[in-house]
Amino acid sequence: MSAPALERSTDLFAGLPESKPNSFRQWWALTARIVRTMATKGELVVAVITPLVFTLGFYLPLKYVMQFRGIDYAQFVMPIIVLQTMSFTMMSNAQLAAFEALTGLNMRMQTMPIGSIVPFASRISAGLVRSVVALAAAIGWGYMIGFRFSGVGQAAQFCAFALAVGTALAIAGDWMGSMTKSPEALSQALTLPTLIFGMLSCGFVPESGFPMWIRPFVRNQPISQLSFALRDMAAGGVTWDVFWVPLVWLVGTAVIFTPLAIWASVRRS
Repeated sequence: MSAPALERSTDLFAGLPESKPNSFRQWWALTARIVRTMATKGELVVAVITPLVFTLGFYLPLKYVMQFRGIDYAQFVMPIIVLQTMSFTMMSNAQLAAFEALTGLNMRMQTMPIGSIVPFASRISAGLVRSVVALAAAIGWGYMIGFRFSGVGQAAQFCAFALAVGTALAIAGDWMGSMTKSPEALSQALTLPTLIFGMLSCGFVPESGFPMWIRPFVRNQPISQLSFALRDMAAGGVTWDVFWVPLVWLVGTAVIFTPLAIWASVRRS
């Protein structure tokens, strides 16, 4: 092609906007990919079954014991079932982040015209989808055993706070997954503390059911404080005296782990 002809051909593109990567479309595509994978591998089915296992495993054995103490155990136990369900979102996100880091998928996406935080945002968004499915299942199983919200506003507060907790835990799990070199060891490391803190909390039994020497820890640890807030939200609205402590735990977790998770996701090995 002659020089004048080449100039005329390039002039045709003069003034046209340059094609730039669309971060929103990238986020949408990556999130949809993860959600499809969760659906095909049965993770969403597990998200539905897990709260059923917790509901049957704790409600049935303790229902009549708590009735003798004048406690409506369906209302009492649902917050901890929801919190335990949200903890599985943390484990799922940790495994996903570990898989993408160890298989080199993170490094590959860093060499492509993809927004630096898009992979991290897509993992957290997919975790939120899992949390929504798990929360809906937990509430559904709870209604079958007699759990009820006192009103629509209380239900909205309960769900919003539970999903916020699940998202904060997912962010923490994403950081741990991005930093680990052994997904299997990470899974074991997350499972044991989650179960221990859950059992040593006021979520399954009242504080009076524990020995005196451990009651201060049981009462003040984060799982108990979160369960207090969710229990009050379901019953009729939480007061600031109860809400400020779990809110500090929630905000503190998000503030600490969000920059760490972003850094772990965008760093180059």
